[in-house]
Amino acid sequence: MEAMTPRSLFRGLAIAELVTWTLLLVGMLLKYGLGAGDWPVRVGGGVHGFVFLAYLVVTTVVAVNQRWSFGTTVLGWVSAIVPYTTLPFEVGVARRGMLDGRWRRRAAAGDRHGPLDRLLFVVVRHPVLSALVGVVLVAAVFGVLLALGPPVPSR
Repeated sequence: MEAMTPRSLFRGLAIAELVTWTLLLVGMLLKYGLGAGDWPVRVGGGVHGFVFLAYLVVTTVVAVNQRWSFGTTVLGWVSAIVPYTTLPFEVGVARRGMLDGRWRRRAAAGDRHGPLDRLLFVVVRHPVLSALVGVVLVAAVFGVLLALGPPVPSR
């Protein structure tokens, strides 16, 4: 089995974000178009919200690894806000070679690196632990956001 690359991880989350947008929109159609109640939006919105947060984290990790500019990173984040744009964004950065290569495990000789690079090196050296910590952190943020309530008042 081939090791996960920045490209494969990013593409997987871009597709997951696209799929969960569909779940949310179908939930809204069921609720508002067919009067199915709140449950379709709660389910679709919950899954979408969790994957949205995970996509933001993965975009940030890949951006640090691939040394994207801040502008490109922000575009990656924004692509999760506009429905169905994560995959076109992924295709665009892949075509420009911005997802090529493997995970950086250490700074190259004479290479300047900052605190985000050092954190990346720890994450890459301990992928399973990092994934678990990432899921726990995303779940914690998700839980806080759920406690705060939906982004718009429900009818």
